[in-house]
Amino acid sequence: MEFKTLRIVQKDPSLGVFHLLLNNPSRKNALTMDFFDEYPRALSSLDQNPSARVVILSSDSDHFCSGIDISALSTITPNPQAAGEQGRTREAMRRMIKQMQAAVSAAESCRKPVIAAVDGGCIGGGIDLITACDLRVSTEGAFFSVKEVDLALAADLGTLQRLPALVGFGNAADLALTGRRFSGGEAKALGLVQRVFPSRTAMEDGVWKMAV
Repeated sequence: MEFKTLRIVQKDPSLGVFHLLLNNPSRKNALTMDFFDEYPRALSSLDQNPSARVVILSSDSDHFCSGIDISALSTITPNPQAAGEQGRTREAMRRMIKQMQAAVSAAESCRKPVIAAVDGGCIGGGIDLITACDLRVSTEGAFFSVKEVDLALAADLGTLQRLPALVGFGNAADLALTGRRFSGGEAKALGLVQRVFPSRTAMEDGVWKMAV
């Protein structure tokens, strides 16, 4: 399957390990509307592929994910000029948000284990993605932020629903209400990631051993 925002790679055909790579480097892997269409289709194809045993979600660019693309937000923002159409506009917005939430949940619905491997930034919508995965690892140099609060938004694509179960309610509230940046080491201490590696190469080797 061909995608605009993703790549599926099987590095060793004799093994059932598939890499699902975020592939929008010019936007630092920001989540566009194309992504929300393609991501569930990609995971569904791997879910139905009898050769696939494990999926590794990562990026081959400098950052894992810079969050939701601002242009995607503009498509779901009500138009204040359409005063007579507010009901229809808000219903369309609700449907769009539900579609985006369902897309993020695709990893959770996949019957194959999905391991998120994070290097570089994992911001906003990136945390929505990884909290829906079965396992999460990162490099020491990775950094995370539940950034939506700085845009006067709620992290309602999955972070607010899943993060408390991973790091505890108090820690989730701290991260979501402050939007502060935290490191791979702190992510491990909080319980967001299971393992932290000293470098990208070490992480790639380590997550490969986990998968096989």
